[in-house]
Amino acid sequence: MAMDIDAEDDLLQAPSDYQYPTLDRQPSYYNPLQTFNLERGALKHYQQQYGDLYFIRLAKLKPAVEAIADEDWKDFEVAGETVRRVDRVLDVRQGELCWVAGTVYMDMPLKPNILDDISKDHWISAPPPREKYLSPTGQDQIHLEDESGRVRLIGRPLQLSMLVTGCVIAVMGTENANGEFEVIDVKVPDLPRQPQRWERDEESEVLSTGTGKKRKSGAGEKRTEGGKIAIISGLRFSGDQGDTMTLDLLMEYLLGEACGPSEQAEVSKISRLIIAGNSIAAATPLAARDDEKKTSKKYGYDSSAYNPAPTTHFDNFLATLLPSIPITLIPGESDPANVSMPQQPIHPAMFPRSRNYGAMPDSKEPGWFDSVSNPWEGDIDGWRMMGTGGQPIDDVFKYVEGEDRLEMMENLLRWRCGAPTAPDTLWCYPFQDKDPFVIEECPHVYFVGNQHKYETMVIEGPAGQTVRLICVPRFKETGEVVSLDTDTLEPEIIKFEVYEGES
Repeated sequence: MAMDIDAEDDLLQAPSDYQYPTLDRQPSYYNPLQTFNLERGALKHYQQQYGDLYFIRLAKLKPAVEAIADEDWKDFEVAGETVRRVDRVLDVRQGELCWVAGTVYMDMPLKPNILDDISKDHWISAPPPREKYLSPTGQDQIHLEDESGRVRLIGRPLQLSMLVTGCVIAVMGTENANGEFEVIDVKVPDLPRQPQRWERDEESEVLSTGTGKKRKSGAGEKRTEGGKIAIISGLRFSGDQGDTMTLDLLMEYLLGEACGPSEQAEVSKISRLIIAGNSIAAATPLAARDDEKKTSKKYGYDSSAYNPAPTTHFDNFLATLLPSIPITLIPGESDPANVSMPQQPIHPAMFPRSRNYGAMPDSKEPGWFDSVSNPWEGDIDGWRMMGTGGQPIDDVFKYVEGEDRLEMMENLLRWRCGAPTAPDTLWCYPFQDKDPFVIEECPHVYFVGNQHKYETMVIEGPAGQTVRLICVPRFKETGEVVSLDTDTLEPEIIKFEVYEGES
């Protein structure tokens, strides 16, 4: 605080009796779900086939899309012929107007193929990854399949619809002489039921009383308003000392040390920080010195080439923030977690300082520092939130012509599948009894990390659902943090930038 000093006064003065106001950070009502957590130890294995995942997904979503199709296409006529429902793809008859539900399969020659990779293992180096799988010569084909078989789809409605491998749809049309199904209309499952705000918290409160009634002085009466959630992605700690200035500004801002009293009051409203993937930069092994003797690798691993600096700096960053603000950490593509989806929480051994703020072993209550899976979903301040590190959207991007990430996010929700291209082109665990990527309940907020730029919009569902979509930009490139108001679900951008002088 600036103080006026008279010319006659000395610069050294007695301690002031002024009582500076203290600010308390807004509390965070946090209730995560364990939807994407895998079994541990011997219960997790990779011996089963991936085909079961598609059949489970179809069995789960087929009733929903059939209910929508039956309601919209009932008594629909073309040239005096009434459309009828067909149970299986192979029951489609040539020249007969019908509709059928199934799973989309995109036959794209440019998609990665494991059989081709094996047959071409004599390559000197692997080909670079493709930005798009779309064929420039129009060789891509769209198929609809179920447990009985597969049929090729054609027609203009397919060009107007965004489709990728793994999404479940219903199509109406007729089969032509070439055995192709000419599509007239397409239906998707659309948004599922959306829980009310605080619904899950109130159910937990009722169960905890054991009487079927809520506590008279429950948490609902003590809930505060005006809170905010900070969402960030792409921190990309590299271990270099020269790239920490913006990160230091971010840390000081979240701690309330880099601003005045009015701004500190706004920072105190941030009840939780969500880090949405790619906190560590891509692995960069230490460069070997010329005078260093070459030693044999033990089990193919050279410990001398491992660079611990990125994780150490990230751990210090978290440990500095955690006494002041709770953190939810979602892994990303470049983070030290398993590659296949769903990525499991980053092991606490990576955070020797920050793990002290985590939950106790076998505890059902989340800790102040919560390392979670990718994708992740849970309730924060009563709102159902779902987020990823960006891999599902990045993979869908390769299937479609456009570059509108918000449209892709909307379609994922309307398909009711958080990662439709898994396991075709997006690595995932071979689930056999369930498909956790199927969206059972519609979130209020859906955010995707590590995107090129910040974007947001609100979509609506057939039953009045409203979802806030947020593309979270990479902080390393943009210096931007998303601040989400928990009362209105209106986001805003906070930008950090270091002046580098005139060039």
